[in-house]
This record gives sequence, structure tokens and C-alpha cells, in this order.
Amino acid sequence: MNIFFLAILLIGAGGVLALAAFKSYSLMKTGAVLAIIGGCGLGGYDAVKRLLQHTEPAVYNHTWLQVSTFSLKIDTVSAFFLVSVFVVSAVAALYSFQYLNDAKRATATAANYFFYALLIISMALVVCANNLVTFALAWELMSISSFFLVIYDVQKKATRDAGYIYFIFTQAGALFIFAGFGFLYSNTGSVGFEALASIPDSAKFIAFILILIGCGSKAGIIPLHIWLPYAHPAAPSHVSAVMSGVMIKIGIYGIVRFYLLLEPTSALFGQIVIVLGIISGILGVVYAIGKHDIKRLLAYHSVENIGIILLGLGIGMLGAATGNKTMAAFGFAGGLLHVFNHSLFKSLLFMGAGAVIQQTGTAKIDQLGGLIKKMPVTGRTFLVGSISISGLPPFNGFISEFLIYYGAFQGLQLQGASFLFSILAIISLAVIGGLAAACFTKVVGVVFLGEPRSDLAVRASEPGFSMVLAQLILAALCLTIGVWPDYFVQAAFRASQAIPLVADYEITQFMPIITNISRTVILFFLLILVVSIFRRFSYAGKEVTRSGTWGCGFTQPTVRMQYTGTSYGDTIVDFFRPFVRVRKKYSGINKIFPGETTYSSHIHDISEIGLNTFVVHPALYLLNKLRWIQHGNIQLYIGYIVLAIVVMLIFI
Repeated sequence: MNIFFLAILLIGAGGVLALAAFKSYSLMKTGAVLAIIGGCGLGGYDAVKRLLQHTEPAVYNHTWLQVSTFSLKIDTVSAFFLVSVFVVSAVAALYSFQYLNDAKRATATAANYFFYALLIISMALVVCANNLVTFALAWELMSISSFFLVIYDVQKKATRDAGYIYFIFTQAGALFIFAGFGFLYSNTGSVGFEALASIPDSAKFIAFILILIGCGSKAGIIPLHIWLPYAHPAAPSHVSAVMSGVMIKIGIYGIVRFYLLLEPTSALFGQIVIVLGIISGILGVVYAIGKHDIKRLLAYHSVENIGIILLGLGIGMLGAATGNKTMAAFGFAGGLLHVFNHSLFKSLLFMGAGAVIQQTGTAKIDQLGGLIKKMPVTGRTFLVGSISISGLPPFNGFISEFLIYYGAFQGLQLQGASFLFSILAIISLAVIGGLAAACFTKVVGVVFLGEPRSDLAVRASEPGFSMVLAQLILAALCLTIGVWPDYFVQAAFRASQAIPLVADYEITQFMPIITNISRTVILFFLLILVVSIFRRFSYAGKEVTRSGTWGCGFTQPTVRMQYTGTSYGDTIVDFFRPFVRVRKKYSGINKIFPGETTYSSHIHDISEIGLNTFVVHPALYLLNKLRWIQHGNIQLYIGYIVLAIVVMLIFI
């Protein structure tokens, strides 16, 4: 594990260097970015090497304070998640070099790089943790460091509120995880992972549910997702890219890891995960369609893609429980590959959104328009991310969703409830894909096509070179996986072989299908190239004129006549009532010569409404009733302490 520790050391050095050299802004940023990228490069190289080669898992143990053992282990599952951690973190660090460009905020920027390095290290430690204590410590380090990254713009009230919401949810999730760990310890008497598979089946179910809730809060599973639409818009865009692209997948890792450790045999585990995947996938994309803030929209798409990943994992769990080896292998491989694919295209989309916000000064979709003319590289790379997240060929999202579909169709051979859940998974994937395509048609059409809807969009230009380069790298990776998916599919299957049922599963009979997909994509691109060359020769020497697009019969069309994001998605959102609360304000037209007319539409998350109604408001009411206890009388405070000690002694 020497390379892994060297990578961690180099990343940490980048964070410390940022704090030490904060008075020299350029030196601080350059040193921090180079050190973090170098450390991520080393770590990524080591993870890929371990994943592609058949090497024994690397184990490291160190007893500290003679109390517990700090234990790490890198197996194929850990290595697979480490690739996402290091690749996306390195590209996001490159992006940040010119994104964080305010020299007046040198101290805040230095702190941002320090906690950014800490976040990378903690995520790497979580996926390598080899006992309960190490996992818990690394998990808390990840939660705290990401909290400080979210509140980078702490002077803004909205940012502080978002930070508080995120902190509450992340600590509440941690409490469930620690409760699960305490329950496991009470059944095994050990903090090690080795004995977890030997506990009774009923205990396995309780522990898995507790950990599922805790990790699901970090992953953004509905209804535990409420912090995402607040934290992602508040955080700097490179942080949003890492949190959405990688950090929430650490929650998925926790679910996968403890499923592997517990080795459950009941199909109920898979059925629960599939139901959560269906709800998160469909409602996540529906809420996204109704949002007007581009980063908030992308945050809900994180919920949607977590749903797709859960569908894949649930199909794999169902296949493992029913002895369907092919279903298990493709479900887990598809879910894991979508973890990596989503880390790429979602990071790309957040970086594109960050570039748009930086150059225009607004995140409101309906104030933008025509940006592909002003920001051609950002517009085209955002389009690549949009096609990828919609699961359309020839990009990477299609490959992982194809594997999940393949696994789900294997479930049609099953009987009873397992057959029904397989059908539901297939239908849900189709619905999610269609809605995602509709949503990103809206985003690309309103933000990048048409004409500028405000002066903010008129003044836009391409961002700095490091930001553009980061987007190009991620777009190239999305295309590479879509065109040459063989090695990536094999890596996902190698990671999925941690499941005992599919440990010896051979995918050689399936690889010709992947090869044919690759050949079809290459043929498609060749066809586009031939048509483009033919078109160029056909227009050679001819005069080409430009004119306005069709004005729908208006003699003087204006930019206000364009579709807005609200009007585009209105009918789709209305279809999903009452799962979506829609609030509309319309002044109406009640005169022959009407004056100014106003219309607005806002959707509300039913999970947030339910939380406020049944938890927050009753808790605030109760606490207000108990406010008399806080009176400032020191003698009574001492009395409270004495009374508490007496009560504890009585019970003990």
C-alpha cells in the first residue's frame, strides 16, 4: 500500500501548503492544485492497476492508543470506487485553479483547498476501511470537511442555511450508521468485519436497514435527500462536482460493502433497494424538470441517478438471493459502472453550470439563452454530459444502463414477487430515461440555444483555460467509455465478482455484444464524418446567407416569445401530482386591453413538506414550550446536573 499512502501524503501536503502560503495567492493555488493532482494521479494509477490485475487485497493494520486498530484493505470493490474518487477530484482541482479567482479571498480559498484535500483523503479512507472504528472515523472526517466546503460563501445567509441543513442531515445519517455498528458489535463482540456474516438473519436485516438509512442520507435517497438541493447550489462548483459525482457515491459504497459483509440470503434486501431506486429515480427527475435554478436542477438529477444505481444493485441482490447468476452479475456490474459513469458526466454538468454562473452572474435558467454562441466549448461539453445522463448512445450513460437493463430482463425468468420487481425495474428505467431526456432538452434548449433573454447572457464569454480543459477531459472520458467500453465493463464485472455467487462468472460470452455496440458507434461517427465532408464539398464556392429563424408569423418577434423552462416542463410536472406540489401565481387577463400580466410557478418537494409538518414544526413547538428551563439561574442549572446524576445512579 506504499503508493496509496504516498498519494494520501501528497494530497494532504497540497492542503497544508495552501494554508501555509495563503499570503501568496498564485503560489498557494499553483502548489495546492499541483500537489492534489499529483497525489490523485498516483492514487488513481494504483487503483487501476489493482483493479485490472489479479492481485491479492492489500491490508494495513496499526494499533493506536492500545484501544483499537486502524485497519485498511484495498480489494476490487475498494479499488473501483477509488478510481472515481481520484479521477474526478483531480479534474475538479484543475477546474478550481481559475474558478477560484478572487485574490481578495485568499484566506477562504486556502481553507477551501485544505478541506478539499481533507475530503479526498477521507473518501479514500472510507472505501478502504477494514473495521467499524476506521469506517466511522473516516466517515465523520468526510462529513465535517465537506460541511466546511459547502459554507465557502459563509457571508451569505442562504449558504449558511444550506450548511446547517447539510450538517443536520449528515450527522443524523451518521447516528443511524453508528447505531447499526453498535448493533453489530453487540452481536459479534468485535469491531472487525470478519464475523458479520455469522450473525442471525434477523440481526442482519436490522443492521442493514440502519446502515441503509444512514448511508442513504449521504447518497440522497428519497426521502433523505432534502439537503442536496440546498448544499449543491451553495457550494463552489468544483466542490458540487465532487460532492455529487463522488461523495454521495460513498453512501452507495457503504450499502454495497455491508451487503457483502453480511452476506444475506433473503430476496427482501433486493426488493427494498429496488423500491427505493424506483421512487428516487422517478421523483428525482420530476422535481428536476420543475426547477428553475440550474444547480438545483442538477442536484435533483443526482437523486435520479442514485435511483438508477439502486435499481442496478437491487437487481443484483435479487439475482443473488434467487440463485440467478447472470442477473446478479449484470445488476451489480451495471450499478457499479453507473457509479463511475455518473461521477464523470455529473461532474462535467456541474462544471458547465459553474462556468455559466461565473460568466453570467446568474443560475436562473429563464434569464439565459443563446450561450452556445458565446461559450461554444462549454455548450458542447454540456451537451455531451446531457446526452450521457439521459442514457443515450454513443456516450457512457448508455453502457451502464444497458447492463442494468440486461440484468433486469434476466429476472423475467423468475416467479412470483421477483418477477414483478424485475418488471417494475424495467418500466422504471424506461420512464426515468424518457424524463431525463425531456429535462435536458429543456436545459440545453433554454440555456444554450435561442437568443439571450437578458443582458447577463449577452455579456457571457468562455471561462478560463483550466476550466475549459477540465470540461474537455471529462467529455472525452464520457465519449471514450461510450465508444470503447470493453475495459470499463470488464473492470465493473471484476468488482462485482466480490459477490460469492458470481465470483467465477465469465463474461466472455457477453463481450461480443459490447464489441458490436462499439463497432456500431464507430460506424455512426464515420457516417457523420462522411456526411460532413460531403456537405462541405457541396457548399464549396457557394454563397451562404444568414437570416432569423421562423418567427411563428410575428413580424417583430422578441426574445420574450421563446419557450421558458417553466412552460416547457409544466405539463410533465402536472402529470405527477400529488407527488409534486405545484404553486402557481397568475394575475390573469380580464380586460380588453390588459396591462402587465405576471405568471410564476414553483414546485415543492413533498418530502420537505412532510419533514416540516411532522418533525420540524412539532419539535419547534415543544422546544418553545420548554424555553422556560433556560432562565440564566446558575443555581438551578447546578440543580439540574445533580438531579441528572442521581437519576443515572438509580438506574445504574
